[in-house]
Amino acid sequence: MRKGVKGAIVGAVFAVMVGGAGYGTVNIVSALDDDGGGSGGAGTERTGPPSGDEVAETTRAFFAAWERAQGPTAASYTNNAQAAGALLTAFGEEAHITGVRITPGAARGTTVPFSVKATVSWDGRSKPLAYESRLTVVRGVTTGRALVDWEPSVVHPALKEGDTLVTEESASPPIEAVDRDGRVLDEDAYPSLGPIVDELRQRYGDQAGGTPGVELVVRHAEGTGAADTSLLTLAEGEAGRLRTTLSATVQAAAEKAVKQYPEASVVALKQSTGEVLAVANNRADGWNAAFLGQAAPGSTMKIVSAATLIDAGLTSMDGPAPCPPTAVSESQTFGNLPGLEPDPNATLSESFARSCNTAFVKFADEVRADSLTREAEDRFGLGRDDWQVGVPSFDGSVPAPGGPDTAAGLIGQGQVQMSPLNMASVTATATTGAFRQPVIVPQDLDGRELATARGLDPSTAQQLRAMMNRTATSGTAARVMAGLGGSIGAKTGSAEVDGAKANSWFTGYRDDVAAAAMVQQGGRGGDAAGPIVASVLRAGG
Repeated sequence: MRKGVKGAIVGAVFAVMVGGAGYGTVNIVSALDDDGGGSGGAGTERTGPPSGDEVAETTRAFFAAWERAQGPTAASYTNNAQAAGALLTAFGEEAHITGVRITPGAARGTTVPFSVKATVSWDGRSKPLAYESRLTVVRGVTTGRALVDWEPSVVHPALKEGDTLVTEESASPPIEAVDRDGRVLDEDAYPSLGPIVDELRQRYGDQAGGTPGVELVVRHAEGTGAADTSLLTLAEGEAGRLRTTLSATVQAAAEKAVKQYPEASVVALKQSTGEVLAVANNRADGWNAAFLGQAAPGSTMKIVSAATLIDAGLTSMDGPAPCPPTAVSESQTFGNLPGLEPDPNATLSESFARSCNTAFVKFADEVRADSLTREAEDRFGLGRDDWQVGVPSFDGSVPAPGGPDTAAGLIGQGQVQMSPLNMASVTATATTGAFRQPVIVPQDLDGRELATARGLDPSTAQQLRAMMNRTATSGTAARVMAGLGGSIGAKTGSAEVDGAKANSWFTGYRDDVAAAAMVQQGGRGGDAAGPIVASVLRAGG
């Protein structure tokens, strides 16, 4: 797949590696041992962490070869010479970065921070490049040599495994993304939109009417589907104007809300249309987990589960759904969150509002193994891999494995996987009764075919709205949703993670806005994800 800038590089990098075999041959050949570095020579093998002198000598030699554009030689001082050699060669020959000057900082044990200053040149145009990175020196496993512990981020902090650097004329013109009211969505003001604008540029740059420029970009690994990340613009192109469904007001609230918690993501939708009003992520890796995340949604999935039970005729909002202390399905015992009092006479509405796991697990033997799957696909449009949002998205996954996973799926565990985008859509479907596939750019921009689903019977939708309203006013979401006027509803969730604190989930609606958030290892839904959703709903009112 071609992304971001013109020109194939894979063959070129391979040719450089092969054609350069005569240069530094001893280092390259000796680099193919278990450490990826050169031979330490007989009788010189050491053990234990590298000494300060070894760290200084290894970094000096590595930096010197890098500065001289001797990629294979520099790579021989790492523990993965093949990967390092390809990227360090591309640094000069594909990214056209010259005049490299590296200044090491004070070593912190075996870690050395450093700054890079260089020049990027292409077709008579040049610009300075400056950034900071770091490396760590480790002991080679088989040779005992002190070697740079290879990570692509050593070369540039924006690089991950499989990425490379390229400078050429952009394949897609730049875009100026604007919100639904024509307000410019500047990436400095809305940092979460950076990777999303990159994707929009890749898909719609030609249609937006701009002209390409010249850029230094990170070309991401094949198969990731990620658009190129621009690092430096040598020649400005003319930006085309691209209208999105986003709301600058709601986006600003979402950006602020996710900053409260690490590894947090949120999505807001206009319920009556499926238009995305905001998408924000606060993640160290910059990944759009709000659209692409795949994690167990915990009790927020009980919205779909409750619809399944109602549509199957097993119970109703006011029908029985007892909440015992524990419930057994397929020899597996399930419990509730600490502090939840059992209620043998509970209705479905009561068990839903209190988020009783065992009430739902008790129905596992009465539903078919594929009942939740069919409800998710046919009614909520999930798990069919056919959403055309405008940028890459995960469409949810609700498999039908049978066994104890049938019960686990009813409480959003087991093999069920969702993203905040999916759960915001679930809420919109539950409250309006209609599935409207989420979009971030209007359908008429490219005429793409949107996914469809049956939606819910009016009676089922009415019951779900009432149960979510009860949850928001007197159930587990009441504290978070307090003070929000209008028509409101919510569902809390927490999803257990092996050996770690639970992920926090929360989804809710206010009038015509639905939102969902997830905070990794954030605990209960009302503790972390809930305040994020409430802030976004408050801004969207």
